[in-house]
Amino acid sequence: MRIQLSIIIIFFLPSFESCSSEDKTTLLKIKISLNNPQILNSWDPRTDCCNDWIGVECTHRRITGLTVAAGDVVGHIAEEIGDLRDLVILDWSSLYRLRGTIPRSITKLKNLTYLRFRVTELSGPIPEYISELQNVTFLDLSFNRFNGSIPGSISLMPKLEAVQLNRNKLTGSIPESFGSFVGKVPDLYLGNNRLSGKIPKSLSKSDFNTLSLSGNKLSGDASMFFGRNKTTVTLDLSRNNFHFNLSKVKLAKSLVSLDLSHNRIFGELPLELTNLRLDHFNVSFNRLCGSTPQGGRLQSFEVYEFSNNLCLCGTPLERC
Repeated sequence: MRIQLSIIIIFFLPSFESCSSEDKTTLLKIKISLNNPQILNSWDPRTDCCNDWIGVECTHRRITGLTVAAGDVVGHIAEEIGDLRDLVILDWSSLYRLRGTIPRSITKLKNLTYLRFRVTELSGPIPEYISELQNVTFLDLSFNRFNGSIPGSISLMPKLEAVQLNRNKLTGSIPESFGSFVGKVPDLYLGNNRLSGKIPKSLSKSDFNTLSLSGNKLSGDASMFFGRNKTTVTLDLSRNNFHFNLSKVKLAKSLVSLDLSHNRIFGELPLELTNLRLDHFNVSFNRLCGSTPQGGRLQSFEVYEFSNNLCLCGTPLERC
């Protein structure tokens, strides 16, 4: 008996998922608010926004990701942005003529986890209502023209992992509430603003993995950010007016990057520095004295990273 086998080959073709008409209409309104820039030429109403439009990501026909980057955009953030209710990622960056403020309608984006408006001309205060975005884990509003004080309500965002507000024109002090984030303590970047005053004592309870306060007008005692039991990896306090005794601090073994340059820090360099696996280190332009501890990676750094102190000496500086 001859047995004949039939081989059936089935080709699985990718399914074509067209975007919803509501989302398409919203995107076209956003395009108009940006003055129909060349980088959005693919946003053609005759084509499908899920499959043919650059910067648009979809899930089950709804737009879940919207990226607009590196283009000659002249306009503002349209109120209609809040109508994209399924957005998870909103990433607009390097839009040098995007102006205006963050509209209140953004609070309707309850599924948003990633929010970035970076390197734009956005201005005005960072709105308190930004904290209504309770699912955001990454908040980046850096390299803009935001002014006024930092909203303390940011500490009420329970899922934050990183907050980048650096390179703006923010003034006032660091909010007291930043010592009690309702979720985990996020990586915090507040550098190169116009912040002033002393560090709130409440922050002494926080264990930051990464903290950058560089290039502000902050003053007083910042030794609260040190501690043997902390897990800090990166600490940048440079270019402020901090004044404390470095001899008395206890260093976290996790420190990899430490920049204390351009302050009024005094005392001696702690011997514990020789036990750290430092990749970046700078204590220049302070009031430090004594001999540089020998060992570890300290001697691998350049002279300028120790220079312009009161009476610091020893390799890589001149002999004591």
